Amino acid sequence: MSKKITIAIDGYSSTGKSTVAKQLAAELGYVYVDTGAMYRAVTLYLMRKMIVTDTNFEEEAILRQLPFINISFVFNKELGYGEVHLNNENVEKEIRLMEVSQQVSKVAAVPDVRKMLVKIQQEIGKNKAVVMDGRDIGTVVFPDADLKLFMTASTEKRAERRYDELKGRGDEVKYEDVLANVKERDYLDTTREDSPLVKAEDAIEIDNSDMNLEEQFEKVLKLAKDKIEE
Repeated sequence: MSKKITIAIDGYSSTGKSTVAKQLAAELGYVYVDTGAMYRAVTLYLMRKMIVTDTNFEEEAILRQLPFINISFVFNKELGYGEVHLNNENVEKEIRLMEVSQQVSKVAAVPDVRKMLVKIQQEIGKNKAVVMDGRDIGTVVFPDADLKLFMTASTEKRAERRYDELKGRGDEVKYEDVLANVKERDYLDTTREDSPLVKAEDAIEIDNSDMNLEEQFEKVLKLAKDKIEE
């Protein structure tokens, strides 16, 4: 029986981390965890409570609400991966809305939010055989991960992908707004005090600006298989 490893995939927003992580987990028979979805679910909860809006951000109120937030993943056989549930409600679609994207980096910068979700993530991955993607998996959640990847692409290419994704879902968005959101999230993710987005020293960087999904998957799968066979 081949050994089980922990695979950490970090990188900038809209670099296709979740897509390749899902593919990899399915191919290897591993558990897939989208940590970004967890932060989005917390953000959605706080937005519904009007604690986080375009004009309001109450950190003390956020801390008071954390005990009432339950994040879980429920496996969907048709999709082949777990969908995120917020207090037993499937919010997989709602958390992908542009409105949530505009607030999530601010919420993710709150230390107590990160502490709560990192604890959950570490518990899920304690037995290895997991592919986890996010911003601080290889640096904070699993600093000893067997394989660390860092995904990047040009800002414009990432904005194009995100725009196409949103339009494909039927969302009414402008490319300029998506590009501005990508730039803002990059700034917030890389400059926050607690667990900023950085490439782990032992991570393998993959610039997929000029890769299609198949090329990206083949590259990542080879890296994973090589590590498993070491």
